[in-house]
Amino acid sequence: MSITIYTDGACSGNPGPGGWGAILCWNDHEKELCGGEDETTNNRMEMMAVIKALEALKRERASVTIYTDSKYVLQGATEWLEGWKARGWKSASKKAVKNQDLWEQIDSLIQQHDVHFIWVKGHSGHEMNERVDKLAVSAIPNS
Repeated sequence: MSITIYTDGACSGNPGPGGWGAILCWNDHEKELCGGEDETTNNRMEMMAVIKALEALKRERASVTIYTDSKYVLQGATEWLEGWKARGWKSASKKAVKNQDLWEQIDSLIQQHDVHFIWVKGHSGHEMNERVDKLAVSAIPNS
C-alpha cells in the first residue's frame, strides 16, 4: 500500500502555543489530523505532525511519502539521524541533540515503514501544504 502524507507545524511565538497538522492520502481516501500544545516550538510542532501521522497508520509496513516544508525535519530524518545515534545523541559539535525525545520517536516510526521525505516550499501555493498549514494554525491553543 502506498500512502502520501502532508505535514506542517505552526507556532504563535517561538516558543509559544503551537499546532500541527497532517493529511494522510491513500487510494481515494483522506484523513486529516491536528493537535496543539500550550508551550512549544515550531520545530517540535513540525516533528509532531510527522509522528502523529505515522502513528495513525494501521498497516504493519507501508510505502510512505511524507511532504514537509521543514528542512529541519527533512535533514534530521534523512541526513543527521544516523550520525546522532552513532555519537550517542550528540551533534557534530558534541552538543546534545535538540528535541531528542521526538527524534527517537521519529526514528522508531520510520523504521516500521518504507519512508521517503520530500521538501516542499512553504506558503508557495502548493495546495496540500496550504491545507496542512491551515490545520496546524487552527490547532494552536487560544488562537
